[in-house]
Amino acid sequence: MNLKKATLLIIIILLIDQISKIYVKTHFVLGEDLAMSSWFKIYFIENSGMAWGTKLSDILPFMSDRTAKVSLTIFRVFAIIGIGYWLVNTIKKHQSKILVLALVFIFAGALGNILDSVFYGVLFDNSVGQVASFLPAKGYDSVLHGKVVDMLYFPLWKGYLPEWIPGIGGDYFTFFDPVFNVADVAISIGFCILIFFNKKAFPNKEEA
Repeated sequence: MNLKKATLLIIIILLIDQISKIYVKTHFVLGEDLAMSSWFKIYFIENSGMAWGTKLSDILPFMSDRTAKVSLTIFRVFAIIGIGYWLVNTIKKHQSKILVLALVFIFAGALGNILDSVFYGVLFDNSVGQVASFLPAKGYDSVLHGKVVDMLYFPLWKGYLPEWIPGIGGDYFTFFDPVFNVADVAISIGFCILIFFNKKAFPNKEEA
């Protein structure tokens, strides 16, 4: 895959991600859901931290939530620069197409979520109790304090677990519970490619 094709694929993923987020943000109130089927919902939530809603301040309690948020966003920006450099370098050196494809998905997904974190605070007003407006006179926060929009929810099974399961027997359980977005899907696809096609992504010198 050459740089032109890689760039085109990144743009396509970004467009799908951002269009879906902007649509949900401007049509749903925070916490609102729309059942598409018994196992799939559009469920609008916002994530101000890391994966699974974890905050950096939970790990580093000496940081305030706002300081931790800015630190995390800046770290993500530097991380995406590093991934971008790796991707371009991999293409220029004509390395594994599998590795290039994986990096394209990871880069596009990471960039999609970074756009939320960096700009959404000024691009939208609050979604609590109202549908947010795009490009309002005043956003819900400042640059670097935006929240990531999540909306894909697949509660494939809900019910009480059997009593014989140690520790969690009898508890009400939902599978699959996380709410995520298109960018998260892209990142997951990229990592899955690296895991399942590791030998093709990183061939040794003899195989190369």
